[in-house]
Amino acid sequence: MYKGAFLFCLLLLAGCSSKPHKPAPVVDIQGHVPITEQSKNTLKQSEYIVKKGETLYAIAWRANVSVEQLASINSISAPYHIYPGQKLSLKETKSRQNSSVKTPSQSNKYSTSESEKNVKKAVDQKKNQEYGGTQGGQKIDTKSAKKQSTFSQKIHRWLWPHNGKVIRTFSTKPQGNKGIDIAGRKGDNIKAAASGVVVYAGNALRGYGNLVIIKHNDDYLSAYAHNDRILVKEQQQINAGDVIAKMGDTDAQRVMLHFEVRFRGKSVNPQKYLPKK
Repeated sequence: MYKGAFLFCLLLLAGCSSKPHKPAPVVDIQGHVPITEQSKNTLKQSEYIVKKGETLYAIAWRANVSVEQLASINSISAPYHIYPGQKLSLKETKSRQNSSVKTPSQSNKYSTSESEKNVKKAVDQKKNQEYGGTQGGQKIDTKSAKKQSTFSQKIHRWLWPHNGKVIRTFSTKPQGNKGIDIAGRKGDNIKAAASGVVVYAGNALRGYGNLVIIKHNDDYLSAYAHNDRILVKEQQQINAGDVIAKMGDTDAQRVMLHFEVRFRGKSVNPQKYLPKK
């Protein structure tokens, strides 16, 4: 009897050891999204097929480019409507870059006399610009105008989206945190860090849960992830400090707010913009 029981135990142990063991997901010390999920969320390929529920802003966010750049590459005009199954280029191709270069036949399409007139006109314009130029009888400071067109659109007032403790800071490492994580309780108010318009409100981006993205101007976007509930809709105008969501733990291991700021499509450290606590 004892011998039979002993053999049964040996068979049971052998069966257990033969079962494949699935490795546990790699999660950081703060209990954030598994690193494997973060990498899946980033688009690094040159082309992408649009899925149901996705917007151009969401795809640009994943590809780490500005929506204006992505729209330009694919010749999509505002308000940037896309449809499921549509193929998008995520990177500028050489053929498109070269399309703007004039061929010799194009450059010689004017007659000699017309070319001379154009050269003279350009010289006259240059002289006017050196003295400020004129338009409608008014003097124009062309240097100042050029400076304004290339200068970044600053946001004069940023607010903390939640006053909780920062439990994870920004990192520039490839698998690092692309924003900051702020602790709190489920149901806490999440506020807009600056005024703008909601360009994304949904949960189609893996690893972000219920996500809100706000466009503040042509330079800046901000994102609010892992919300329990979203209280705003796309295209809704938002003022700084407006409650846009309730804190939660969707696609996260704990209740928190994951907050990001993007400058021209690239992740930047939000704490460089937020006021000191």
